[in-house]
Amino acid sequence: MSDTGHILQRILDPVGRCLTPEAARQVLQLRADTQAQARIDELADRNTAGILTASERAEYEAYVAASSVVAILQIKAHQILTAQHAA
Repeated sequence: MSDTGHILQRILDPVGRCLTPEAARQVLQLRADTQAQARIDELADRNTAGILTASERAEYEAYVAASSVVAILQIKAHQILTAQHAA
């Protein structure tokens, strides 16, 4: 995990501890809507091609950052549900 990922994980630890099992299940279902996912895909393609404008790069980086936050919350949600199931 990157330094940014570790920082996000530490910052989000208190949020993860607040998740109820129901909230954890809802967090696991989080997905970008169709329109947002299409834009992410478009920006990713433009990034791969090396043709992002400065504003597109900022937008793409915002999507990546948001995705990182969601992914970390989903890991925490999965851990909560696994621990609950094991208990």
